[in-house]
Amino acid sequence: MTSAKGRSAKWQRRLIHPPRAVIDIGSNTVRLVIYEGTARAPETVWNEKVAARLGRDLSETGRIPEEAMEEALAALARYAVIIQDRGIDNVQTVATAAARDAENGQEFLDKVARLGLSPRLLSGEEEACASAFGAIGAFPGARGMIADLGGGSLELVSIGDGDCQDAVSLPFGTLRLPAQRAAKGKFSSMVHEALSGAGWASGHGGPLYMIGGTWRALAHYAMGDSDYPLTDPHGFSLSVEEARQLAGKLVDTKPEDLMGISGISEMRAGYLPDAAALLQALLDELTPQCLVFSSWGIREGLLFSQLPDLTRSLDPLLAGVHAFAEPRDAPVVDATRIVGWTVDLANGQGKRNERLRLAAAQLALALQRVEPNLRVNHATEWALDKRWIDCDARDRAMLCAALFGSLGRTALPAKLRVLASDDDLREGITWGLGFRLARRLGAGARIALASSRLRLKKKSLVLYLDEARSALATLPLTNDLDLLAQWLERKPKIKIGEFKFENDFDEDED
Repeated sequence: MTSAKGRSAKWQRRLIHPPRAVIDIGSNTVRLVIYEGTARAPETVWNEKVAARLGRDLSETGRIPEEAMEEALAALARYAVIIQDRGIDNVQTVATAAARDAENGQEFLDKVARLGLSPRLLSGEEEACASAFGAIGAFPGARGMIADLGGGSLELVSIGDGDCQDAVSLPFGTLRLPAQRAAKGKFSSMVHEALSGAGWASGHGGPLYMIGGTWRALAHYAMGDSDYPLTDPHGFSLSVEEARQLAGKLVDTKPEDLMGISGISEMRAGYLPDAAALLQALLDELTPQCLVFSSWGIREGLLFSQLPDLTRSLDPLLAGVHAFAEPRDAPVVDATRIVGWTVDLANGQGKRNERLRLAAAQLALALQRVEPNLRVNHATEWALDKRWIDCDARDRAMLCAALFGSLGRTALPAKLRVLASDDDLREGITWGLGFRLARRLGAGARIALASSRLRLKKKSLVLYLDEARSALATLPLTNDLDLLAQWLERKPKIKIGEFKFENDFDEDED
């Protein structure tokens, strides 16, 4: 018999944040994604797809091919069993352009329902808004337009103030583009005509948020072409001029020349030249400020749209870091204590840096639970390669610098200087050295932080320590204090006595 005390932390987290699943029946792929973790920053724990290509014959026959339907239903039957066996109650099954446009689309959905699933056929506008909410959730405060390229359609949505404002679904999916480009007449004219009924889209301004696997493959191509030091395309951006040059190179590229590039599958390689031609036409029509690539799309948008306003308003970076670090025995309450103790080391540049400092502090605590010989690699991987939401390239570089600092290192990987300024990286290292000193003070004991203060003055860095904790003021603590003081170009000092640490206090400058 298992006692409540014996139940794992994972089981307890599952009770607080039950798993969710989305089955996405698209024109190109049929996919199951299972999410766990916090509602605001869901973590993908299972992701599988079958490239059934339900919409491949829509332009010629108007129907879903029988063999494609059988392949999709076999995958969906498997998904139904997985969901049942894992005990997932929150399941959304949605179908998009292929099932919507095909003559036998309803017949297919009836067969899906007989598997025990409850498919919901999204209208073009509903599909567009679901994708838009993916970008809204991934980029808080986003204003601009999303372009979600799927197998059967292209969704364009104007977003702002946390909501969808205008939306249109256009028949420019990756499965349809080859025939459209081969047809007589200029392809760009076809796009122009399709957009003529959506006057709001022309010259919309703001960033164009790129959603969909083919756009992400394009981002991978751009990242490789420019030796970009990050691996995750989420949040990667291109100027309009860069995007034009990239599309010009890709539009006549042979798919086989793209297959060896990291992040580009054989299927996406085949779609990229046509997608590049579509991008050229969209840039002419929409005149965006820039392009921003999003790994959150329709599936994450479906989850985000279910959330209450209070949960939507949470910081997704901090929510994601909490979910990652807490199981590694790095609670946010301890990170908050350290952030408060090292507040004099912050440059005071506002909310953006303070949220980063808290995220870095919690990751630094988790890093100490890793074997020492693995910490440097983990510091780099956690900061630069793990997918964090609402964390741009500069933020990632500062997180990495802070984690290096927490290991007592001030020399950084050269690639960080591509992502952030020297001042930002120096700030990150300062945070990390401060976290290291806070941890060193009393081996992470909370009472040690409560019985001390760290103050940065014009000429010195002063550690105030209660008389009862005076025995802590020796090696190796003094080494870490010296390291931080030297980094800040200050003289290290330790003052021991009876101080009222519950009140804010200061002394005259040296």
